[in-house]
This record gives sequence, C-alpha cells and structure tokens, in this order.
Amino acid sequence: MHQFSVIDVSVLVVYLVCVVGLGAWFYRKSSNPDGYMAANRSMSGWVVGLSIFGTYVSSISFIALPGKAYSSNWNVLAFSLSLPIAAWIATSWFVPYYREGNAISAYEHLETRFGPWARTYAAVCYLLTQVARMGSVMYLLALPLHELLGWNIPMLILVTGGLTTLYTLLGGIEGVIWTDALQSLVLAAGAIVCAVLIPLSMPEGPTQLFEIASANHKFSLGSMQMVLNQPTFWVVLVYGLFINLQNFGIDQSYIQRYIAARSDGDARRSVWLGAIVYLPISILFLWIGTSLFAYYSAQPELLPENLQANILKGKGDGVFPFFIVSGLPTGVSGLLVAAIFAAAMSTLSTSLNGAATLTLADFYRRYYRPEADAKESMVVLYASTFFWGVLGTATAMAMMEVKSILDVWWKLAGIFSGGMLGLFLLGFLSGRARNPSAIIAVVAGVAVILWMTVSQTDIWPEAWASAKSPFNSFLVTVFGTLAILLVGFVLTLMLDRSRLKSPSADPEQQQDPQPQEEV
Repeated sequence: MHQFSVIDVSVLVVYLVCVVGLGAWFYRKSSNPDGYMAANRSMSGWVVGLSIFGTYVSSISFIALPGKAYSSNWNVLAFSLSLPIAAWIATSWFVPYYREGNAISAYEHLETRFGPWARTYAAVCYLLTQVARMGSVMYLLALPLHELLGWNIPMLILVTGGLTTLYTLLGGIEGVIWTDALQSLVLAAGAIVCAVLIPLSMPEGPTQLFEIASANHKFSLGSMQMVLNQPTFWVVLVYGLFINLQNFGIDQSYIQRYIAARSDGDARRSVWLGAIVYLPISILFLWIGTSLFAYYSAQPELLPENLQANILKGKGDGVFPFFIVSGLPTGVSGLLVAAIFAAAMSTLSTSLNGAATLTLADFYRRYYRPEADAKESMVVLYASTFFWGVLGTATAMAMMEVKSILDVWWKLAGIFSGGMLGLFLLGFLSGRARNPSAIIAVVAGVAVILWMTVSQTDIWPEAWASAKSPFNSFLVTVFGTLAILLVGFVLTLMLDRSRLKSPSADPEQQQDPQPQEEV
C-alpha cells in the first residue's frame, strides 16, 4: 500500500491548519447571534458565490461522480445541466423574496403564509435531509484516507466530523463562507491536476483513452427514451431541476447566504457564480471517472482484487481514492486528499451552521423561549452545532455498506425533503391558497412519497405487488412536489367556488380580505 510521504503529510497538515485557523479568525465576529447566523449581512457576492459552489461540490461530487462515470456513463450530467435554469428562477424570484424581510429562517415565511405547522414541517424536513447529507459526505471523505493511512473508517469518520464541528463552532457563518471559498479553490485545483495527469499516464498516450472510452460508450448521456421507470437523461434532468430549485428556493444553507450578502445584487451574483462554476467542474469529475476506466482497462493488473470485485457489483466509489494513493506522484496525493477534505468540510460546515440556525430560530425561540437574549441564543447555537455534528457522524457510520453513495444520497434527499418544495411553491404561486388546502395537499404529497419509496423495498407485502410504484426513485421528489401543487390548486378552486355558491355567506366575505399577489 502506498503511504503518505513527508511532503504529502505536510500538504495535508498545512491545509487543515489553515482551515481551522481561518475559522478561528472570525470567532469575535461570530460571537453574537446575527454574526453567527448572518455574518451581519456584510459579505461580498464573489465570496458568497464561491461558498455556494463549494457547498455544491462536496465529497459526494468529488468521489461519487467519478465513481458513477467509471461504473456507467455521463448520465448524471443531466443533473448539472438543470442548474442554469434553477439559477435564473432563483435570481428572478427567490432572492428578492427572502431579502425583502429580516427573517433568518427560510421557513418563517411559510408560517406567515400557512401557520406554524408549515414552518415546523419544512424545518424538520430540512434537518433530516442535512443529516443524510452529512453522513454521505463524511463517509466519502473517509474512503481515500482509509486507503492512504490504513486507519479504520469509523475512526476517520469520528476525526473528520470532530474537526469540522470545531471550526464551524468557532467561525459561525462568516467563517463558513470564507473557508468554503478557500476550499472551493483547493478542490478545483486538485480536480484539474488529476484530470490532466490521468490521460498523460495512459500507456499509449491520451488517444488511447478516447478509443477505450468510446468503444465502451462511456461518454453517453444515457437513454433518451421517454419512460419513467429508468434513470434516463430526461428523468435525471427533471430530477435535477426540482432538486436545484429546492436548493436555491428553500434550502436554509443557501437562504442564509442570500441574507449574509451585503446587497441584493451581491446575492444574485453569488447564485450565478456558484451555478456557472459548478457545471464545468462536474464535467471535470465525470471526465476523471471515464479516464480512470480507460486507465485501468488498459492496465487491469493495477487494480487489486477487492476493487475489481466491488466494480463487478456496481460499486465504483473506491476507484478514484485508490488512484489517488497509488497512481499520483508524491505531493500530488497530498493535494488531492486536501481537495477531498475541502469538498467534505465545505458541505459539513454549511449543514451544521444551517441546522443550528433553525434549531434556534424555528424551535427554541419559536416554541420555548421567544425572549431569549443574545447570550442564551449563543449557548443554543453552540450546543445545537455540536449535537448535529454528532448525529451526522453517527449517520456516516450507518452508510458504510452501500452500493453507490450518489444513488443513496439522491434517494434520501428525495424522501426527507418531503415535498416541501411543493408547499413553498403553492404559497408562492397561489395567493388564494389557504391553510386547509395546504394541509390536505401536504398529506397527499407525503402519501405519494411514502408509496413511491416503501413500495420499492422489501417491506412491501407481496400481496400488494401489483400496487408497487412503476416509477424510478429519482422521481420521488418530482411527484411529491407536483402532488402538493395539484391538490392545493384544485382544493383552493373548489373552496372558492363553494364560498361563492353558499347562499348564507355574507357577500362581503366571499372574497379574501387581502389576497396575496399572484406570481
């Protein structure tokens, strides 16, 4: 097994010291609630944009995208292609919507629209999604370190979870944004270096790579059939659009960045920067996976037997980490591991800060202590950051026996999001939708999500086999969202007609007193 050289260790240690040091640098600025949660609304657009990009990448992209391209093709690129559409919608409507008020929670707006239940429902869905995300990210960070250092994966998960929780506690959202910006540069540099070195390492030169990849259809974007039971290009594209709208529209991690920006213009520029930079970088990760397929197809003896067995089972997530430790020059391995750390820590710190913010704003202040002062609020923020760090670490332990982390993450994100995008869009698009319609619509959306999810598992009774969902699991979020919208609009229309036809209704009450503007 290849071991870290002194140079590799030095690169990694210097990186970790810089990250923790940068987080500690902002300790004083984050020692009050507004500084910890919103950076006193003082951040420039380019820094916030790089932090959005860093949050998007994570080790899910850094490890799982190459793994997916290695074991299949470029089908997942369809997810990234939906980003510009989602960014345009976000900058046109979502950013101004959130910045016109002073709310720090993305879900306080839902309470204003539908009541406390809507706010709590969305906050719980967000927290569950972030726990799943943190678990996926920490596990994927542990993979290459396990190959490099020989440490067991649970120990590595504990160490990385602890380090990230520490610097998130110290720096608050401003420390998170600045470290995300730094880390986005490191991970982009690491990906570029690797994408260039692999083709140059082919036994017969870069042209051999294209020959092998083309012969095995590795550049394919997947099936173009108009079917809903397979992860075709169109299914992944629609899934990506809904998930990216969810990220830009209702994800607390992104909303906090809009609020932290010093102006509306900076907030809009940050969205475009994060989206535009991620698209070519995601292509770069897929290129790395395809290059690795050609590299090891030309030299199969370089792959150990355990990796070959995993690849036959469709588990390609371990290939890129193996190449990092065995196929890169001294020093470059350290850079790539630092880049993987950068991707993971960026996402983890963002999730931790967002979860802590919601714990304070949507639960502690909302239901327990509305009058909590700054000192008490900081205690809650610190304690909840630690709590969510522990829970995310425990989730990572549970993700050690999976086929593809990318598939698992996408499925968990679809389940835990609970169709909350549908609830938000219902309130945003329909000024006449009211609480009864919203409640029934959410129940219908959750029922669709549970049916599509549970019916494809082993716990679904065999006697109900004919009632299984025929749709691909990537469509869970899509159909859950559409169910909420459809049911909400229909019920609103029915209730409006019922009020108009009621002979006992007061004519002055047949119209909503102050309907919100239709968007």
